[in-house]
Amino acid sequence: MKMKLFVLGLIVGTFALAASDAGTYHLLKKIALTGEGNWDYLAVDQVGRRLYVSHGSQVEVIDIDKDEPVGKIAGMNGVHGIAIASKLNRGFITSGNTSTVKMFDLKTLQSLADIPAGNGPDGVIFEPTTERVFAFNHRGGTLTIIDAKEGKAIENIELGGQPEFPVTDGKGVIWVNNEDKSMLLKIDPKAMKILERWPVAPCEAPASMDMDRKTRRLFIGCNNEKMAVADADSGKIIATLPIGVHVDATAFDPASKLIFNANRGTVTIIHQDSPDKYSVVQTLEVAPRANTLALDTKTQKIYLSAAEYETVPAAAPSEKPKQRMVPNSFAVYVYGK
Repeated sequence: MKMKLFVLGLIVGTFALAASDAGTYHLLKKIALTGEGNWDYLAVDQVGRRLYVSHGSQVEVIDIDKDEPVGKIAGMNGVHGIAIASKLNRGFITSGNTSTVKMFDLKTLQSLADIPAGNGPDGVIFEPTTERVFAFNHRGGTLTIIDAKEGKAIENIELGGQPEFPVTDGKGVIWVNNEDKSMLLKIDPKAMKILERWPVAPCEAPASMDMDRKTRRLFIGCNNEKMAVADADSGKIIATLPIGVHVDATAFDPASKLIFNANRGTVTIIHQDSPDKYSVVQTLEVAPRANTLALDTKTQKIYLSAAEYETVPAAAPSEKPKQRMVPNSFAVYVYGK
């Protein structure tokens, strides 16, 4: 009995140590960037070792081995998502207010084409088996499919709702959230058609998503302060966990089994104990208004973007004070262990 208790204590102690070690993320560095404008997605090019940061009418580019800015891609309006096609040496950026997708050269950062899309392209993803880019048009409720080699749109599909964050398993399937309908859509990128529509209750207004490709689990950030875990093949919701308000990005690290949910001013870090069991290990305080992130799986660092704001006194007694962005305060915040 004593030996059994010792072994049990050793197992519990080892798990507690692992959970404790997982919950040690803190601010490592702040990378200042110039210019004005709002922000949305960040994307890591693991092959090229670059971070792409949406910023109003442009995308800032950072060398993530040095954590230093190396350039920018301009000529857009209302930048949202960035997709990387390393084997084609091309990147794709959604420009929401012009309803176009910019194709650019990953090495030179030069613009190659502005491809017409649907109304308000937002999330975007490169699907490797078809070598197609899928731009999800949030305002229009449609999907624009682009031939990544030719740089031309080849199809538009009605989605029946407002799409948000897409993911792919890299083997010929794409999933995307329909935020306003609280639905999960499964898409065949080769046939260019919707295969399944699954409700995600008790998750409401699903905004962000990532995937554990090994266990076929989807991690869905929901705007009723929950993260839902779904079986990617059946759509079944397996578990839900508490997160913060206004989640807008979720990232999974296969090595540490950590899931990062970027909320408004916090990151909820969740550990995958097993494919069907999860536990919150840390609530990381980050820059106010930061609620999107990208993960570098090589270093396990996470990157969040935000700007500083100040209160402007009311111009008249009948008006309320307003918040405005502090000029040249936009930055990327780097967090790690």
